[in-house]
Amino acid sequence: MKFKLIYGAALAAVMITGCGEKTGNDEKDAFAKAESPKPLSTEVEQVADLKILRYDIPGFENLTLKEQKLVYYLTQAGLAGRDIMWAQNYRHNLEIRKALETVYTNYKGDKNNESWGQFETYLKRVWFANGIHHHYSNDKMKPEFNADYLKQLLADSGASLEGEAFDVLFNDKDSKKVNLSKDADIVKESAINFYGPDVTTADVEQFYGAIKVDNKEPIEVGLNTRLVKENGKLVEQVYKSGGLYGAAIDRIIFWLEKAQSVAESEQQGKALGLLIEYYKTGSLDTWDDYAIAWVNSTEGNIDWINGFIEVYNDPKGYKGSYETIVQIKDFDMSKKMAALSKDAQWFEDNSPLMPEHKKDTVKGVSYKTVIVAGEAGDASPSTPIGVNLPNNNWIRQAQGSKSVSLGNIINAYNNAGGSGRLKEFAHDEEEIALEEEYGKLGDKLHTALHEVVGHASGQINEGVGTPKETLKSYKSTIEEGRADLFGLYYLMDPKLQEIGLVQDWEKTGKAAYDGYIRNGLITQLVRLNLGDEVEEAHMRNRQWVSAWAFERGQADNVIEKVTRDGKTYYNITDYKKLRTIFGELLRETQRITSEGDYEAAKALVEDYGVKVDQQIHAEVLERNKQFKSAPYSGFVNPMIVPIIEGDEITGFTIEQPETFEGQMLEYSKTYGHLK
Repeated sequence: MKFKLIYGAALAAVMITGCGEKTGNDEKDAFAKAESPKPLSTEVEQVADLKILRYDIPGFENLTLKEQKLVYYLTQAGLAGRDIMWAQNYRHNLEIRKALETVYTNYKGDKNNESWGQFETYLKRVWFANGIHHHYSNDKMKPEFNADYLKQLLADSGASLEGEAFDVLFNDKDSKKVNLSKDADIVKESAINFYGPDVTTADVEQFYGAIKVDNKEPIEVGLNTRLVKENGKLVEQVYKSGGLYGAAIDRIIFWLEKAQSVAESEQQGKALGLLIEYYKTGSLDTWDDYAIAWVNSTEGNIDWINGFIEVYNDPKGYKGSYETIVQIKDFDMSKKMAALSKDAQWFEDNSPLMPEHKKDTVKGVSYKTVIVAGEAGDASPSTPIGVNLPNNNWIRQAQGSKSVSLGNIINAYNNAGGSGRLKEFAHDEEEIALEEEYGKLGDKLHTALHEVVGHASGQINEGVGTPKETLKSYKSTIEEGRADLFGLYYLMDPKLQEIGLVQDWEKTGKAAYDGYIRNGLITQLVRLNLGDEVEEAHMRNRQWVSAWAFERGQADNVIEKVTRDGKTYYNITDYKKLRTIFGELLRETQRITSEGDYEAAKALVEDYGVKVDQQIHAEVLERNKQFKSAPYSGFVNPMIVPIIEGDEITGFTIEQPETFEGQMLEYSKTYGHLK
């Protein structure tokens, strides 16, 4: 499970960006005293709705040579699978990318006209999204240039793109990567390449519904396969060596074996060995064995996320997207943030959940701030800022989980600078002042609470299936909303001050509540085109949480809707009552999850999380026109370059890519293992 930044560095009032807020001199004020290091030149460029940033790898130079080798091998393993994400996102993505990149590098004609500028912009958007569908909205991105211009570019560059792969750039087919509309055949009408084009929702439900699994320790059925029809029969194509994506997976294995040779401990080596075996066999039993070994590998300075993991891109919630993040432990911040892990049981015991839905023992919740050394697949260029894994619920309950905050990524977002959007959309000067003084700290705490105690909380009733089976297409947004609500409930609790995480729990909580409601009801709408419904799981959960709370509190005017000078604002009048409302919704959301209540999940999301007030949306878009900063941010990766003497690696240098296009072209050349 991942936590992504809501709108990059574009809004000053973003949720989940906190790091570097300095609020006082109390030595226990762990979060508040964590200062961001002075940044390198953060911004690479801005194009269309995207801002491309850099991040550094502080502390890499303090690792031993063996540890540096481990980091290098793990990042190479991650990049070796880059093409898999492109192929998963859409069946024609790789051939489209190859054609567009050939044009970009070979074309010798006029590059000063408007059409060429439109071509460059389109290619950069495709690079950023790992394909032709927008990384966040899931809409197909259509070029501004016409088909005849592209045909001329292809001919003049010696490139080829024909048939459906060419036509789809300009027609209305495969218009949504993931279509979650309640009126759609969400599998057949989603362009995501987890299923053959002729596979339907009914096919998927019938196929996976017939698979019997251990009720107590179920594998993640379908996680690493593509479901297709062969001669009218449904068949799984398994991602493994010798199977689907085998050429890339073989290179992943090559680098993982090198990583295993320099593992920091026996347990870490065991985990890497199981990951290698999983890639060789495709066995989901081995995947579970690996997850258990990985979650129990807690010693050492280096960690990683690698595999087919998050299921957000699958409308049915079975298929995992390829993703890797390589991490170096941030010792100072991890020690400070351990306070939440230590008290995880207290948060569970004192939560508003029904007694039967609480865990008697919260197992092994670890939360660390880490330094990212490299990302690939679904984590790059658009990256999460917090991750909690493994996703298999029985492993989380029996063995625990790892939660990480990506410290240097958060720093890079913050150092990219803010904007005037806070003053435009905040209700009054008091709200602005709270956000400016306590907002980053509150956001950082919400991230931690969401990951450490939110995702780790609660339990499913005995005999009830997994959420992807019971809640189906609503599983992801319900789970993210549940974790958000757990964090929101405790953001207004003096316990946070008691354990030394804040100096003023009330003001920190108020700033966090203001930011969440402001975003959920107003500012996240800048990411949608007028007339669109909300489709992305995280955006949906922020809207249904905020809209439900607004409606629930109307009798007492807990959140008032204010219209002033033709502009709409939301003003929280009673934070304590709002906390009670968040608790009520948390209790209900956990009940929905624990009991597998599909109809209640559907009603909650469809009634509160999908539809957009078109009048307010038009107003927000008009108010937002004055701001030029792009609403989405992502990153190029620092390059870890080995120093080789003879046949031995004797050291490494860290080099920053000068341009986005330079890194993308180099990646295609070096890691283009799929044809």
